[in-house]
Amino acid sequence: MSIFREKLMKKKVCDLAIFGGLPAFEVPLHVGRPNIGDRGRLLERFQKILDSRWLTNDGLFVREFEQRIADLVGVKHCVAICNGTVALEISIRALEMKGEIIVPSFTFVATAHALEWQGIKPIFCDIDPVTHNIDPIKIEQMITTRTAGIIGVHVWGRPCDVDALDEIAHRRGLKLLFDSAHALGCTYKRKMIGNFGDAEVFSFHATKFVNSLEGGAVATNDDQLARKIRLLKNFGFTTYDEIESVGTNGKMNEVSAAMGLTNLESMDEFIEINRRNYKQYAAELAGLEGVTVLSYSEEEKCNYQYVVLEIDKDKTILIRDQLIKILQAENILARRYFYPGCHRMEPYRSLYPNAHTFLPETERVAAQVMNLPTGQETTPEKIRIVCNIIHTAFENAGEIHMLLEEKQRAARGLL
Repeated sequence: MSIFREKLMKKKVCDLAIFGGLPAFEVPLHVGRPNIGDRGRLLERFQKILDSRWLTNDGLFVREFEQRIADLVGVKHCVAICNGTVALEISIRALEMKGEIIVPSFTFVATAHALEWQGIKPIFCDIDPVTHNIDPIKIEQMITTRTAGIIGVHVWGRPCDVDALDEIAHRRGLKLLFDSAHALGCTYKRKMIGNFGDAEVFSFHATKFVNSLEGGAVATNDDQLARKIRLLKNFGFTTYDEIESVGTNGKMNEVSAAMGLTNLESMDEFIEINRRNYKQYAAELAGLEGVTVLSYSEEEKCNYQYVVLEIDKDKTILIRDQLIKILQAENILARRYFYPGCHRMEPYRSLYPNAHTFLPETERVAAQVMNLPTGQETTPEKIRIVCNIIHTAFENAGEIHMLLEEKQRAARGLL
């Protein structure tokens, strides 16, 4: 063991930064720290953009980015959009969704907002406790005469039960859209995510393992739908001065496309780094009572961009939020996802004050799940340090829980 690492290892409760020890990291270790591909190649592309003075409006890099995604996923059409949220909104409008749409509450709030923003009512459905994805059985119980569609979310890049959702949608005459923000490069039954439902929406936000600074895209095999999406994202223009329908400005710019192309060229490298990190976390945290590292199927392609822990409150006295406080004091900025669930955020908690009563699995998972840092900036050395701190925390769970409870009471002026 290196002297450097020996100094950073935490062996006792008093070594932890939250109780007065030195933080393990001077520079914070983030969840979702942006990956960056070949800088030289990126700067070459930026130079071409500046030389051409073609900065937006379906430039060469945007068109190349769309083709690269279409080829990667194996779909007929990919439409690049300025970000994933607008891509969702445009897809919803192109599909003529209205009334009520069934969605999981365990997702980033943009999934629900993309509906509410357009006057469409999101109906929150519970999740499967194992996969964390929308539960098809529960969907059946929520369909009414007002239901127009379903939005599935491939949480953590692990695919929804696509076959079950597709069967329900076809049998009940519903639109089926997938929020695939987590799932670029992943497969369902060895077929690439992007090929399912009426359309699938990807995100290339800076926190995604392949990013375009900001960006999104819609993948579909439906010719007419692709045409509608292209109209909607460019004000409804069909030619230079001809407008066919209402639209908005959802175009991706050339700089974002250049970043996206550059990072796509490093995609395999990013996945291998993520996979290495995930395997190391899983190995080093194996057997720790009350801690489960969420697993990924070896039968499917996966991008491994999320290292997810479930802290089982029935097996350990140290709860998830206490562990996060311990890690954050060490400058390990672990995060809760997707806490507390869309149904407990505004405006939904006011609109549906009793939603929690029929979302028990969402409530449970949201209270137990957390994400650890991974990606290009997370090295094996750093992971060993993170796992050492987690081990120390759980090996001293009773004492730490008591000390943190005392700190909390003192902060409230109760001591």
